[in-house]
Amino acid sequence: MRGVLTGFVIIASLIGVGYVLGRLGTLGANGREVLTRLAFQVATPALLLVTVSEADLSALFSSRLLVAALAMVLAAGSYVTVALVRRWGAGPTVIGALCAGYVNIANLGIPVAVYVLEDISLVAPVLLFQQLVVTPVVLTLLDLTGERSDPAGGVWRRVSTPLRNPIVLGALGGVVVAGTGWNPPTSLLEPITLLGNMAVPAVLLAFGISLYGSEPPGRGPDRAQVLLAVALKSVVAPLLAWLLALAFGLDREAQLIVVVTVALPTAQNVFTYASHYGVGLRLARESVLLTTALAVPVLTLVAALLG
Repeated sequence: MRGVLTGFVIIASLIGVGYVLGRLGTLGANGREVLTRLAFQVATPALLLVTVSEADLSALFSSRLLVAALAMVLAAGSYVTVALVRRWGAGPTVIGALCAGYVNIANLGIPVAVYVLEDISLVAPVLLFQQLVVTPVVLTLLDLTGERSDPAGGVWRRVSTPLRNPIVLGALGGVVVAGTGWNPPTSLLEPITLLGNMAVPAVLLAFGISLYGSEPPGRGPDRAQVLLAVALKSVVAPLLAWLLALAFGLDREAQLIVVVTVALPTAQNVFTYASHYGVGLRLARESVLLTTALAVPVLTLVAALLG
């Protein structure tokens, strides 16, 4: 499980730096907000444009992706069902559903694919599914939940919501480049790549800053939401992935690929979205923290049983 440990060391180091920055006040009172806006408005769209433009879009059509996507959607849907019954609110419900089903492909998925699955291309379908399908839908929902009243031009504003979101535009730009087979010149692609390289560090530093002064996870008023999201993400989703893999007749190797991918912890991007929209911030932070801590024993168990 060297890949898992490598990914955790990288993540923990940057989060630790962010915590120190928050404790010292180096970036000022608004340091976290500035880093979040940088990641959301500039760095992440650039990263998605470059990543998707170099991906094989045909990877979206595979039985492994279908099984993984179903497991993720079922876990997120379970959260939504409970949230509707408990009336937890639209915005927090969207964030909670993301916590239950949105996996950390960028930070942990790649080293896990290299060292555990021995092929980085195996996590590419889920990466594409999240960025091209899940992210646009979720961000549109979050945009709409924040637009309660707009009598003048309200219909057009809601219809055009996805086209006004920088992350969605970045992913769509990548699809256009990949679909057309265009090879952008280095002078154009390199600046975008440099901007994209800031995305993961900015998100992790902002996450670390947010930890300073916060209570230990699982003790706040949203404890039930956090525990539900963590249970769904770390236990239910991998179990669903395995059962679905059996139902679809996937072989043992494919089962390992699917279950390991779905068992990855909640992505730090969820915290970025929660912070940007000002909803479910504590839920996202604690879910990311707890699922990341649980990922080592969960992934180790999965690899031992199916590897």
